[in-house]
Amino acid sequence: MSAVSNPPRFAHAEDYLAWEAQQAERHELVDGEVYAMVGARLTHNTIALNAVIFLRQALKGTPCRVHGLDAKLNTDTDGNFLYPDAMVTCDPRDRQPGEDRFISHPWLVVEVLSDSTAAYDRGRKFEIYRTLDTLTHYLLVEQDRAHADLFSRNEQGLWVLRPLTANDLIPIERIAQPWPVASLFEEVDFAPPAQPATPQAPD
Repeated sequence: MSAVSNPPRFAHAEDYLAWEAQQAERHELVDGEVYAMVGARLTHNTIALNAVIFLRQALKGTPCRVHGLDAKLNTDTDGNFLYPDAMVTCDPRDRQPGEDRFISHPWLVVEVLSDSTAAYDRGRKFEIYRTLDTLTHYLLVEQDRAHADLFSRNEQGLWVLRPLTANDLIPIERIAQPWPVASLFEEVDFAPPAQPATPQAPD
């Protein structure tokens, strides 16, 4: 994401929604500021698509709906609008007739990390997501190695971190089907690690 030069200001959320519907690019609205969503790496898109495909198959036949890529999330009444890489909602309030512009009540949000957004996804963005009373799981997926971090809200309302590697299953009880971390990285070719330079013998 990147700041927009000469950004518009919106008095109401409806003003942002009307403006953004006319734009060629996606734009997040965060704390009153507008940010353009820059193009992601192909690896990023593959991981996000893998998450959406798995979740749709695993939750097929349930009241839950899986959204990704271009689906907006309205996080609060102050008008923050974000674009998660994937999210799941089972809340009937997100299926109101005539309102299909955004989701407001997800229980799972998935973000694929990049060098430019990792600090934001772990910091301010997670802080905004935590204002959602329906959100119980936040999955952060790296794209340079087979690793993910799952944050789960416990019964005391505290967020607990569980780091996950390629051999693990993602422990979310609301998804009855086992979700291997490795499935997130199908068709992903990781770049080999950089090799240290070999010292040259003096002449």
